[in-house]
Amino acid sequence: MRIFYLVALIFCIPAVRCSSNTSKLIEDSGQSFTERMKTGKTSFVYFGNHVNPTIKLFLDQLEMSADALEDYGIAVIKVNCSKEAIAKYCTGEKLITKTYLLRGSEVLRSFDIDTVFDVSAIVSHVLFTVLYNEVRYVHTPAELLQVANGAKQIRDVVVGHIPVLGLPEHRALMETAFVYGTKYQFVQTTGGPLLKHMGVDDLSVSKARLWFLHCKDMSRQMDQCPFTLMRKPLDTINIHTFLQLMEAPLVTEANVDPSEVDVVHNHLNVPVLYLFSHPQTKHLDRATAQSLALQLRGEIGVVLIHRDSTNVNTPLQYNAAYRFPEEDVKYFTLNSAEEVVNLFKEELLQDYKMVEDENEEHWSDLDILDDEVSESVYRDRDLMMDLESITELTSDNFQYEVTRNEITVVLFYFKWNAVCIAFMQTYIEVADALEEPIVEIPFVCVLNGVGGLVLAAVDCGEWTDICSDQNVTSFPFIMIYSPMEAPQPYRGMLGTESLQRFILLSQISGPVHLSSSADVLSFLEGDLYSKHADLSPIRVLGLFTSTLDTGVTSFKEAAKVLRGETILGLFVHREAEKWVEGLSVSLPAVLLSRGSKVSREAYFVPSSSVNDLVSLIQKAVLDPFPELTVENLPWYLELEKPLLLLFVGKEDHTETSLTDMKHLLSSGQLPSFLPCWIHLGRTPVGRSVLEKYLGFVPPLPALVMSRLSTGGEVFLFPPERPLKARHILQWVQSVENRDEHPAGVIPETERSPSVPFYDFLATMDQELPGYASQRDPKMKTGAKEGNREHDMTPHQRQTTPSSSKPQAPHEHSEL
Repeated sequence: MRIFYLVALIFCIPAVRCSSNTSKLIEDSGQSFTERMKTGKTSFVYFGNHVNPTIKLFLDQLEMSADALEDYGIAVIKVNCSKEAIAKYCTGEKLITKTYLLRGSEVLRSFDIDTVFDVSAIVSHVLFTVLYNEVRYVHTPAELLQVANGAKQIRDVVVGHIPVLGLPEHRALMETAFVYGTKYQFVQTTGGPLLKHMGVDDLSVSKARLWFLHCKDMSRQMDQCPFTLMRKPLDTINIHTFLQLMEAPLVTEANVDPSEVDVVHNHLNVPVLYLFSHPQTKHLDRATAQSLALQLRGEIGVVLIHRDSTNVNTPLQYNAAYRFPEEDVKYFTLNSAEEVVNLFKEELLQDYKMVEDENEEHWSDLDILDDEVSESVYRDRDLMMDLESITELTSDNFQYEVTRNEITVVLFYFKWNAVCIAFMQTYIEVADALEEPIVEIPFVCVLNGVGGLVLAAVDCGEWTDICSDQNVTSFPFIMIYSPMEAPQPYRGMLGTESLQRFILLSQISGPVHLSSSADVLSFLEGDLYSKHADLSPIRVLGLFTSTLDTGVTSFKEAAKVLRGETILGLFVHREAEKWVEGLSVSLPAVLLSRGSKVSREAYFVPSSSVNDLVSLIQKAVLDPFPELTVENLPWYLELEKPLLLLFVGKEDHTETSLTDMKHLLSSGQLPSFLPCWIHLGRTPVGRSVLEKYLGFVPPLPALVMSRLSTGGEVFLFPPERPLKARHILQWVQSVENRDEHPAGVIPETERSPSVPFYDFLATMDQELPGYASQRDPKMKTGAKEGNREHDMTPHQRQTTPSSSKPQAPHEHSEL
């Protein structure tokens, strides 16, 4: 009997009530935790010193998992880190977001709490780790063949295909492996190559599957183990029933009427087929029964009844019978074996087929959704993409590739994900554009190939181990790898121009160390990186008088975080003071240059925190009078200022209007507003915005003010008045004094699913009651934090605050 004692240690927060009279979650003090570690028992450890809604949800799930894990002799324990700081465990930036599985004091594996997000995920990942030496992971047919050959004449093999780890199907497989692991060899796979080998033709249908390989009775190594597919959904009961059926005799022989036959199938609620045998055709009847039993194995039981027994009173006109669970025996005349197969496949298994049909209808309706990404992927589904410029990475070559090149750009994706497939074409376009040695950077030689720049991709559906090791949890996701440096996540838009710009700027290792005032001038004027003026005309310079200043180290770390977004320089010298003279700023400071003919901006650095410095620089580089586009809108909405938005077109006096707005901005009389503009020729969506704001499109140029703080009111500058600085200022003051009436109101509308069942949270709630509702607090954690995640690009959502650009609120989006 296998005995495990798992301790999940939760270092939680006083404000959170983790205990309950009926809870199996055990509370440990620091001393008892230390003593427990000396026992050598296995422990699942979560370290934390404060709580937020996300952590609270995790603690709730972990407390519930204590009940589930108790059935396996596994204890779940929590320790409050805020009361007793345990050395080595109660410190670190990822204190509240990581869990550790320990055996004694040895760390077996660490998990992000996003990985062990609910009871099923906790149980499945914990058991998978505990059973690491018993459950084999395979990816290719050759690996499975090796496992099967090793099991011949010893035991049978159970193979589970789990598309996504941590879901209920994964938990069901691991729980079964825990119970039957000494009897069968369990195998888990997540990749696609094995499916085709097992007879799955449609690889686009991503669902969990299970096969039973009959290897125990195989005597010759050259013979392949025959296998049986479990056709019912993967849950614990169905898997248990299936394994019992695999152990049952292929054909049971009896000498009584069907109603008196007692076989294991009756107790497993499985249909039974009865065939009648005559003495003169006994061998032929037995062969027929064996053939049918092999075709329907795992779905029905087959019983061969000998008519030469005096206990068999079935009329001779019938040669077969069947019985549903909890129903009476029904007799019929069998004309062919195919007739029986069709009978059971089409009639007796209707319940399961109805479930499958409902699922197919559910997903087929998604084809009619108005999702532009899914629609474009479907439209271009037959087009073959040229992947010659992309290096495909596997477990065998990943580490080698990312360490041998100066820069390796890696796309993590799923083949079945519409956004990933749509973005793949963009990725290929970037790779093709970077084929040539088009970039010349001082101190850096960049070529696409060995030792230079390489674009690569990892299919996380096949190589889950790579994606797990790299902590990739959202897709598509791009990381840039350079030797001896931490991987750099891409946080921009999923577009060709944005990605190419990021890659090219990433080739500049920041910050650039400047040694003299002449170097500083060259850097600020743009001469040092003149060929990158179109990529990033902005230069950010850190000014410090001494290397002993703690801000120097923080600035270097901030430059690493911002690599690929802008060009940063560092000047540590006694002459640093002169570069902020007349700018009303003392050192340490950040000096920002937008070009040789634009006045420089200086910002005092009040803190040496890397996060604060990153935030300061990200906000500083924003244009004070930006042209809003789809790409840059989130950055500016994050400022949470009312928009003073000028709409211009092709035929109006654009330059004159913009000049007056710039003059008003430079006067410093609009500190609480964000003056900005939209060119309807370059950003056509601006016309729809105007119509949404006002209900019509006024003559251009048109100036509007949107004020969400007053209920989403929109004000229109009188079209009959000239757009001059003084008139604009008077109008703004009138709006502020409530002397102007709103011209429109931004409607508070929610984006509802295109069809009811496209609501994924509701769908999850059907599968796991309460699953979606448990996550509601995370969605309501304040507009700034919770909604920021919505507006981030899909692959940005796992980045830390220190590496994420500020994103725009969702519910309060002004456009």
